[in-house]
Amino acid sequence: MAGQEVKHDYHLVDPSPWPIVGSVSVFVLAIGAIFWFHPDYFTNPFSSAEDPAPMGPWIMYIGFIMVAYTFYAWWKDVIREAEYEGHHTYIVQLGLRYGMVLFIASEVMFFVAWFWAFFNAAFYPTDYGMTQWPPEGIVVFDPWHIPLLNTLILLTSGTTVTWAHHALLQGDRKGMINGLIATVVLGVLFTALQVYEYTLAGFSFSGNIYGATFFMATGFHGFHVVIGTIFLAVCLGRAMAGHFKPDHHFGFEAAAWYWHFVDVVWLFLFACIYVWFSGPIPTHH
Repeated sequence: MAGQEVKHDYHLVDPSPWPIVGSVSVFVLAIGAIFWFHPDYFTNPFSSAEDPAPMGPWIMYIGFIMVAYTFYAWWKDVIREAEYEGHHTYIVQLGLRYGMVLFIASEVMFFVAWFWAFFNAAFYPTDYGMTQWPPEGIVVFDPWHIPLLNTLILLTSGTTVTWAHHALLQGDRKGMINGLIATVVLGVLFTALQVYEYTLAGFSFSGNIYGATFFMATGFHGFHVVIGTIFLAVCLGRAMAGHFKPDHHFGFEAAAWYWHFVDVVWLFLFACIYVWFSGPIPTHH
């Protein structure tokens, strides 16, 4: 191991400012969001009384910057502990893997909530004052155009990230880097196509249960794709910097697990929301 000698299998972490800094940052972000939703709560005291300027957006921006910096600094410390100080022994890596598995399990249940809301409205539309699902007047997306293309893009990205993983295990750093570049490009392409798809939507988020459940489910998945793309882009930068070894690469492994999770969720979204409910389903009494 590089750096200091490790005398036991467990990592006794040094005192860190980032937990308290992160808590304060999230608090500022939340307060800013609340003031943004309720602009009359807190306005700029230097603005005119006839045209008061809300302060909520600025507070939220400050909170977001604080959270982003906390992420950067905290993960930088973790990378230093793993790559240069030798603290991430096999036992520590095993604990991190268990943590990632539990995190992904919690994310699964997060999406279960949105699927549940969509299916509840789809199977019992009369509870929402409708006679069919999708509701009359809603023009749904054709699943065999952009949604199908995005499905192929994500499935391909799953193969490229697996290529990168196998290249790493074989000690092929160039192959790993190329696989990560391809995956990041495909992730950006998926996001761009989803944003374009949203501009073509024949329904809105508000005013109907179909739009609300559709955009919450697909929108949160899109957010996860963005997070996963950033995750993999960081791994790409680390790979170029010489990080990761065939027997010591949990950071990359966690990113690959997360990306496969994103792929699987999209398959369910495509099959259920885009394909299964793409046509009117009459109410059964």
